[in-house]
Amino acid sequence: MSSQNSQPQSFPPQHQNQQPGIESQMNPRPVSIREDYRPSGKLDGKVTLISGGDSGIGRAVALSFAREGADVAIAYLSEHDDAAETKRGVEQAGKRCLVVSGDVANEQFCRQMVEQTITEFGHLDVLINNAAEQHIQPGLENISSSQLVKTFQTNIFSFFYLTQAALPHLKSGGSIINTASITAYQGHEELIDYSATKGAVVSFTRSLALSLLKQGKGIRVNAVAPGPIWTPLIPSSFSAEHVTTFGQDTPMKRAGQPAEIAPCYVFLASADSSYMSGQVLHPNGGTIIGG
Repeated sequence: MSSQNSQPQSFPPQHQNQQPGIESQMNPRPVSIREDYRPSGKLDGKVTLISGGDSGIGRAVALSFAREGADVAIAYLSEHDDAAETKRGVEQAGKRCLVVSGDVANEQFCRQMVEQTITEFGHLDVLINNAAEQHIQPGLENISSSQLVKTFQTNIFSFFYLTQAALPHLKSGGSIINTASITAYQGHEELIDYSATKGAVVSFTRSLALSLLKQGKGIRVNAVAPGPIWTPLIPSSFSAEHVTTFGQDTPMKRAGQPAEIAPCYVFLASADSSYMSGQVLHPNGGTIIGG
């Protein structure tokens, strides 16, 4: 993985028929941790809950947080082998990892997930709302009501559910980090409902940040809006042909790796970002984004 590569990067054609996709079936496998990553104990003693933490960006965040000293709880849908691999990685870093399968679109599961995290670790310091789904459609008229509802339930309702359940347990100094997307700013002609949910994530982040600051709770809320990142959502969303050129339209002419995104979350969860709330970071391969 080279951040200096200016040559267009291509992937072998591949497609998975089920979302959110299986990381172990991807070719090449995403890079979840940088070989040159040097932890410094930024998150020692903290407990983090990550939705969609079994693979992709969620896995990379889990591994980086563990290396920085955090115990990790992961909510995931049904990718049991991927979740087990992430758990092994966290434990190899010397930290504990709770993995729980369920649908974050379900409010009751979100409450149970937070309760299990508190039972397992005794406290909660960082919440990362990361789970998402996306479905390619050629136009608005092709988006069924069932797809629309499910996309919003997973991509933004779950953020409300998990945050509502977590807030009573978060103390001053706590951090909430939401995964948005470059599509919130640029839009996407084949991901209209997905892009709309990510725009909602940005507004949710800003509004919740203001609300918690006004209440004097000492809890910061920020977001990360990645560009094209090589995760299981890509081969499970796009055609095999589209995958071959994924990310080549960025100024860096390549897709990003989850390991390149995870440090944004470390920064936002740590005291290094103590004067930031309601903000969005944009690791997107060099695309200039307003806001």
